[in-house]
Order: sequence, then structure tokens, then C-alpha cells
Amino acid sequence: MVAFPQCREEDAWTGVRWRVGAATVAHVFGGEDQRFRITFRAEPAEVMAFAHLGAPYFKASWGGNVVGLILDGATDWEELGELLTDSYCLQAPAKLAAQVARPG
Repeated sequence: MVAFPQCREEDAWTGVRWRVGAATVAHVFGGEDQRFRITFRAEPAEVMAFAHLGAPYFKASWGGNVVGLILDGATDWEELGELLTDSYCLQAPAKLAAQVARPG
């Protein structure tokens, strides 16, 4: 997440998270099923859309705007990059978010 101003990586309660200020942008962790997941923030309307899409997407059980993706061989990394960019822009102060090129 080098392209996100003032975003830093740190150990989380489980896994690793990336934060801007006190706000979490993304969190990667492993599940009991040995699969890795990443959670990120989304607009309210998108949260419901991801929940209805189903696997590999899911709505997290915490936070009203937290959704996730199971990472595997079928992961669309370009799409994930766009989702993480959106997440950063939702969580970052406006002056930092304005420095980031948003997906089309």
C-alpha cells in the first residue's frame, strides 16, 4: 500500500492490517479453514451488493461498512487493488484521499 499517503502496516490482533491515522484500511488474516481473507471498507450500498454476491465476498460481522474477500487462485488482483483504493479514500482524511488516483 505504498501508493496510499501515510498508510502504515502493523500487526493486528490476528494477521496484519494497514491503517491511516486510527482508521483501518485493510486487514489480512487466516481462517481456521487455512484460507486467507482480506477485509476493507466500502460504501453502504456496496456493502449490501458484496453480501448478495456471496463467495468469495462476505460481509464482516463487525463494522457496518466492512466487507471481505477470500484470497485464492481465482482472486482478481486488479479488482482488489481498486477495492483497496476505495477503502483508503473512505478512511483517509480528505486531503490525503485527494492525493490518490481513484479507479475509473
